[in-house]
Amino acid sequence: MVTRRTPLPGVGTQYDMTTRDGRHLSVVAHEDGRRFLAFYNPDDPDACQGTVPLDAEEAARLASIIAPDRAESGLPGSEFGLDLVTERISIEPDSPYRGRPMGDTKARTRTGASIVAVLRRTGAYPSPGPDHRLEAGDTLLVVGTREGVDDLADIIAGS
Repeated sequence: MVTRRTPLPGVGTQYDMTTRDGRHLSVVAHEDGRRFLAFYNPDDPDACQGTVPLDAEEAARLASIIAPDRAESGLPGSEFGLDLVTERISIEPDSPYRGRPMGDTKARTRTGASIVAVLRRTGAYPSPGPDHRLEAGDTLLVVGTREGVDDLADIIAGS
């Protein structure tokens, strides 16, 4: 079984897998949490037969069905019955928090979700402090409940 990982700048990562029986599958993992599954013709591994788009929640559900022990044990807090998710939230040019310190979001106070890193073209900033200035194009790596992360995404977008 062969697996290949290909970074897709500005998009995410593509994972290609050839099964033991020679079938070619592909998953494109977008930075915003969306996933696309692609299935290829066994007679022509370059001919895509079809794709299935999945949002972050659908992808997590599928992962828990395919590998239930792995999907559940990989989430921090799952041993305590907590339903935590990890998501990426982009700072768009029209975000009210563009150019402002991260502390202005009051993310944890308002949503219970934590911003654990800021990803920027120039590098990653793990455990950013409240004075860390957010820029358009930044991606926030956020951990929290589904509701908290969704609420934080709305706040960052100005909704």
